[in-house]
Amino acid sequence: MALKKPENMQYEEAISELEKIVQDLEVGDLPLEDALKQFERGIALARSNSQKLQSAQQQVSILMQNDTQAPLQSFDE
Repeated sequence: MALKKPENMQYEEAISELEKIVQDLEVGDLPLEDALKQFERGIALARSNSQKLQSAQQQVSILMQNDTQAPLQSFDE
């Protein structure tokens, strides 16, 4: 089964996979090459989720503006 690209995953799905990767790396039973691949995948998942969180924070910030008379702003990811 091919792995999904991190940017195409739901936040929670990526967190779950990232937790599994961390557990696998902490055990230390992986060959070096596999550990490096897992680490690389983990970094990609973490970066993708960080971008998703920043996007959500921006959306919340826009929605929570106190000026109800201000024109609506478009949201660009």
